Formats: sequence, C-alpha cells, structure tokens
Amino acid sequence: MSRIRAFGGAFQKYWSAASGLSRKITRIQEALGRIEQRQILASWDGNLRAAEFRVFSQWGEDGIIQALLSGIPSASVRRIFVEFGVENYTESNTRFLLANDNWSGLVLDGSEQNIASIRQDPIYWQHNLKAECCFITRDNINELITRSGISGDIGLLSVDIDGNDYWVWESIDCVRPVIVITEYNARFGPDRAVSVPYDANFRRETAHHSMIYYGASLKALAQLGNRKGYALVGCNSAGNNAFFVRRDLLGGVLSERSVAESFVRNQFRETRDAEGQLLFLGPEEESALLAALPLVEVGK
Repeated sequence: MSRIRAFGGAFQKYWSAASGLSRKITRIQEALGRIEQRQILASWDGNLRAAEFRVFSQWGEDGIIQALLSGIPSASVRRIFVEFGVENYTESNTRFLLANDNWSGLVLDGSEQNIASIRQDPIYWQHNLKAECCFITRDNINELITRSGISGDIGLLSVDIDGNDYWVWESIDCVRPVIVITEYNARFGPDRAVSVPYDANFRRETAHHSMIYYGASLKALAQLGNRKGYALVGCNSAGNNAFFVRRDLLGGVLSERSVAESFVRNQFRETRDAEGQLLFLGPEEESALLAALPLVEVGK
C-alpha cells in the first residue's frame, strides 16, 4: 500500500509539473504571436499570405485574421465569434482571438469527448467561451447558434466541417459576421462552382475512403458569399481556407479578389487508400481520383 501511495504522489507531482510546463509553453506561444502581429501589421499591404502566422491555428489563419481586423474600423466589429469543427480546440481559428484579444464566442463539435476536453481546459473558465456538442446540419445550425444567445452582428464566423460546408453557410441567417472563413476543396479546381451533394448525415470518413471527397470549390463559395453580401479577399498559402469580408466594410488595403487571383492549389497530401494508409498523391492525381464521384453544380 505504501508503494501505491508513493507512486500516486510521484504521479501527481509529475502531472502538476507537466501541466505547469504546458501553461508556460502556451504563454510563450501567445507572446510570440503578439510579436509577429506587431511586425506584420506595421507594413501589411493587403496580401493575406504575407500576413500568415500560427499560434493556435493550423495553417497561419491567426495572422490573417489579425491583419483583416486591422483593416476594419473597430467600431464595426462586435467581438464575438462562432466556429464549428474545432475538435478539442487546441488547434483552431479563434483561440488566439479569445486568449489574446479577449473575444467571446461559441464553438461546436460533434464529439462529446472533444467538448468535454474543451470544458476542462483552463481557457474555458478564463474566458467567455461556450462549447456545445452537436452534429451540424443546414436545418439545425441557426437554432444551435441562437440558443447560445448569439444573433445579429458578430465579428467572425469560421466554417470547417469537412462536408456540408457550402449548404450550412448558405442556411445561416441568424448572424451577420464581419469576416467569414470557409474551407474550400482545391481538388475541385478554380473553374467549377460545385459542392458535394447535401446529405444531412454526411461524414467525410465514410463518404469515400480517400478522405478527400468533401466540401465545395472556391468558386462555389465565392458566388455564395457574393449573394450573402461578402467579398472574397483571398486564400491562405496552404490552399484550403478562403476569407471573406462584408462588402460594406471593404476599403483601404481590403479589396475584393477574383477566384482566379485567390485560388491556391492545396499543398498538403492527405489521400488515403482503402486500408487508411496515406498515399501521398499529388494534386493532379487527387483530382483524377475524385472525377467519378458525384458533385452538384450550384447556382450564382
């Protein structure tokens, strides 16, 4: 029994030390992010890819968001966000806004385990954050947002659900974000306005073994954004996220970019075979693999 108690005490000390180290690393990340933010914004000219830096985002979205906000009058920005598809929120588009700029917001994910992890994270009590578990569809998204007390003008909406992204964004009318970030599937190319067909039960991992059959093309999202009052202002250098700004807030370094100007072919290789092993296919091979799978041409 004494050995068990000794082991328990040692483990608790180890866990406490590991937790303390993790917090220190997070503070260093945030401090470095603030330094990069100041350096980039001092000379930013509207080029989104030049503004990229990562603190908590996956591909450099932290820097792009800060740059976009610097070009929009602060009085026009209600410091509230909605982001879905966040997993456990350690890697996300809005965590730096929450921690660095003290925004508040709502995050949604379909995994109870992920939501439980977020609620146990110190960031959950340190900031005004709500985390809800749900499987998002175009029929329930407005209710999910409004029942958390969010409606009307907000600062940012981030859509990344690896599936019905086009259809869900099309359905959202309960909030009017200043900035919208949507994932696009570059494998569908720059010239077609297409999306995977809507399926309320769509799951990327079961839709096709390759894991690259999901979402919508950049042109489809740009046309949808235009209908909803948003201008495409660019894409990230990884070739998977598109950024939109409400048209009434364009000006200065923030200007609309065409799909041709903005399109970036995906730089990552995530295609898998039927056994789930990575194939490391190039962009042309990936597009060829998807050629026989159904897509919907979406209207202007």
